[in-house]
Amino acid sequence: MKIMLVDDSRTMRNIQKNVLAQLGYSDIVEAADGQEALKVAEAEKPELILLDWNMPKLDGLGFLKEFRGANKTTPVIMVTTEAEKARVVEAIKAGVNNYVIKPFTPELLQTRINETLEKKAA
Repeated sequence: MKIMLVDDSRTMRNIQKNVLAQLGYSDIVEAADGQEALKVAEAEKPELILLDWNMPKLDGLGFLKEFRGANKTTPVIMVTTEAEKARVVEAIKAGVNNYVIKPFTPELLQTRINETLEKKAA
């Protein structure tokens, strides 16, 4: 399964890549901001997107709104420090499929990925 990591922090993308590798995922593409992510998503057609909220150029919510205009089906999990309930609700309204608060454990990320893919399959 191809997974796209969207985060402006190279360190965070590397951490996520390592966690995903531990979980058995190796087909990973990356983007450093929402604008780049729109181009990468178009070219690479990821099957799952892990999306940060706070990024330069185009933030995660802006990416999500634009992406959902063209793609309603690819699951998106917001992976962010934004834990405030109003922000979570805002992301859900914009079309996010699941939510993970940083920092997270590999087990939690695996659980969220499984939940998201099961919902999509149903």
